[in-house]
Amino acid sequence: MLIRIMLFIVGVIPLFAAADGVVVDKVYSPYVLPLEREVEWRFMSRKSDESGNQLGQRVGFGHSLTEYMTAEIYFIGERDEPSGDFGLSGYEFEMRLMLGDQGQYWADYGVLFEVEKQHNVDNWEVASGFLAEKEFGKSSLTVNLFLVYEWGQTLESEWETEARIKYRYRYKPAFQPAIELYAGEDYFGVGPALQGIYRIDGQQQLKYQLGFITELSQSGNDHILRFALEYEF
Repeated sequence: MLIRIMLFIVGVIPLFAAADGVVVDKVYSPYVLPLEREVEWRFMSRKSDESGNQLGQRVGFGHSLTEYMTAEIYFIGERDEPSGDFGLSGYEFEMRLMLGDQGQYWADYGVLFEVEKQHNVDNWEVASGFLAEKEFGKSSLTVNLFLVYEWGQTLESEWETEARIKYRYRYKPAFQPAIELYAGEDYFGVGPALQGIYRIDGQQQLKYQLGFITELSQSGNDHILRFALEYEF
């Protein structure tokens, strides 16, 4: 069954592979916890022959609105090249909706909506995503498919698509090795990842994600290190 699912995904990826930005980011699970509140920090460092060294970070705060819906707002910072100064580059509002209860269907499903605006520039991006996760014993397979539209002052209006996939082995709550795959226009990257969860007390818990993604569709060097830390309470 798992092999058939992977073959289906490989067939779907070319249909969702037309994004020209950095497609490596968080692979979203569809799950929403009731009364969930979280503070999140993400870090991304990219080194490539074409783009040099890129650095991006985002800080967000999220709160569940119902037992199936959660909303989050992010402040995005990037290093400005060639000056090297790091500053605020944009804002993002995100809403994630879980479709049904966990275990109700063959897999667990969700949808995600995002609106992003660049700081001091009238550039916008909206995205909608389909999220799915299926568990096989101690293994989990998570699939994200995104449809993106961007426009604005210095952007050419265009539609884009992205695909993100994660296979994860739930060895222990705090140590779950994984493989992540990302596809966009002129980009196909894959690499090892690690994630885990540490429960503190009651609903308080820490979650982390770490990944090192290597671009495979070009001959030059293109590596991305990503890290995410969430505190839920």
